[in-house]
Amino acid sequence: MSKQLHKNFIVGQVKSLLKSYLDKKIKISYILQMLRIKRSRFFELLAKYRKDPDNFSIQYERKTINRKIDPDIEKNIVDPPRTSPWYSALRVNKRATDRKRFN
Repeated sequence: MSKQLHKNFIVGQVKSLLKSYLDKKIKISYILQMLRIKRSRFFELLAKYRKDPDNFSIQYERKTINRKIDPDIEKNIVDPPRTSPWYSALRVNKRATDRKRFN
């Protein structure tokens, strides 16, 4: 079973467990065992649930973009300098490939 809560449970299941805990119907040890989380994570979820039960979500929310390339680096990737030895090697290799394709 994966470690991410949002991949193992739907929001309704977690909401139901938290509501039952707040109504004192079930114990914390049962919830920790069911969700396979630690006490600190449980209390984070509980605080989030108490703040806004209707909009409570367990979906992962990324705070930063993880696949962003620095603009200076991206410029070099998209438009490589034409004077580098690598560029001339690529040009020669491309010509050889084109000859094979058309012959």
